[in-house]
Amino acid sequence: MRHLSPVGPVYQAGTLSGNPVAMAAGQATLGVLEREDGWRRLEALGARLEAGVRKAIAEARLPVGFVRVGSLFWFVMQDGPPPRRFDLVSHEAAAVYARFHRALLDRGVYLAPSAFEVGFLSLAHTKADVDLTVAAVAGALREALA
Repeated sequence: MRHLSPVGPVYQAGTLSGNPVAMAAGQATLGVLEREDGWRRLEALGARLEAGVRKAIAEARLPVGFVRVGSLFWFVMQDGPPPRRFDLVSHEAAAVYARFHRALLDRGVYLAPSAFEVGFLSLAHTKADVDLTVAAVAGALREALA
């Protein structure tokens, strides 16, 4: 932390940056992750989600990509490799994502409302939650890309 401003040369800003309550919460979260084998559990949930989503995409034969790293995931509603910059997400893909988002809401699953945002799994999620999400995704993909 001594590398961060105002003591150090690295400037970092954010809504809760340096807030003592946020820092204590972050430290407590890291402790829970360590004690409860959290990273392994999150990876297992993420792998379960990815396997189910990729199967739904393949069965529907849709031009949709899915990116996952650990518990973080992102739906890409366009062909080709996943874009690595926001300006490479097509306007059409953003419109498809809006329909997909609405179809997921109708099935009881809430993701971030923007095609540019990622989703996150948490230790509060269960295998049943992931399975419900996969089923919702399968239906929402067919509806949104119909």
